[in-house]
Amino acid sequence: MDSVSRVLNGAVDLHCHSGPSPMPRRIDHVEAAKLAEKAGFRAIVAKCHYHPTVFDILAMQPQLSNVKTKVFGGIALNSQVGGLNPHAVDLALRMGGRVIWFPTISSQAHIDRGKKDEVVRKHFMPQGVMESELVTIFTADGDLRPEVHQIIAMAIEHRALISAGHMGADWAMAMFEAAAKAGATQLVVAHANFIVDATPEQIVRFADLGVVIEHEIGMFGDGKLFPLSDLVDLIGLVGPERTSLASDLGQSHNALPVDSYRETIGQLLDSGFSEADLKTMISTNPARLIALDD
Repeated sequence: MDSVSRVLNGAVDLHCHSGPSPMPRRIDHVEAAKLAEKAGFRAIVAKCHYHPTVFDILAMQPQLSNVKTKVFGGIALNSQVGGLNPHAVDLALRMGGRVIWFPTISSQAHIDRGKKDEVVRKHFMPQGVMESELVTIFTADGDLRPEVHQIIAMAIEHRALISAGHMGADWAMAMFEAAAKAGATQLVVAHANFIVDATPEQIVRFADLGVVIEHEIGMFGDGKLFPLSDLVDLIGLVGPERTSLASDLGQSHNALPVDSYRETIGQLLDSGFSEADLKTMISTNPARLIALDD
C-alpha cells in the first residue's frame, strides 16, 4: 500500500456534495459511498443547501446496506427549510442526521457575494428555484435569536456537529462563542478563507474556542481557487490537531471526491506533512466531530 492509500484508509469526508440535489451532481450518495469504500473511507456526510439529506440516505438504505463506508446526512438552515427552524432540526436529528449547517446560501455573506457576482447568484438558483432569502441569527437588538440557543442545545443533546455554514466571520464568531459557552465541542468552520473571509487572527480565535478549521481540498491546487501553498499556510496557523480536510465535491463539473483526496494528499506529503498529521486531519478529527466512535 502506497503512502497516499495508507493515509486515506479510515478517512471521513464531512462535506460531500453528492445527489439528489437541484444542482447538477456527478454522483449520487450511493455512488459516492461506493467510491469512498474502495479507498477505505470510514464515512462520508452528504450535504445539500436546499433540503435535509438525512431523508435521501434513509431512502437509499437498501442500496447502501452492503457498503462498508457509512453515509450520514444533515440539515442546512436556509430559507428553503424555514431558516432557524427548531422543528426541522429536531426531525432531522431524530432521523439520524449528524450535522447542522447554519445558513449557507441564506447567509448575509453569501447573499452579498451574489450581489457582486451575478454568475454566483444564478448558480445557486438551479432549475429556476426561488432565490434564497436572508436568514439572520440576530434579533433587531443585535442579540442572538433564541432559536440559535435552542438549536445549539439540540446539537449537544444529539451529539451532532455544528457548522457555521457560509456565515461571515463575525456572525460565525458570535454563534461559536454561544456554542462554546453552552458546552458544545463538535464545531466546524468550513472554507474560512472563502465567503466566510476570516482573517488569520479570527481563524486562530475560532480554534481557541474549540472550533475545528475545515479546508476544502477541491479549492486548492493548480487551476483551482487557491494555490496549494495557501492550504499549507492555513494549516500552519492552528496546526493539524485543530484542522480537518474535506472534499466539498460531487458537482458535475468537478473532480470526484476521492480523486481529489488522492491528488491533494500526495501534494501535502510532498510539502512535508507526515502521514500521521494527515490522518489526524482526514480521519481522527472528522470522526470525532460526528461522534463516529460513540
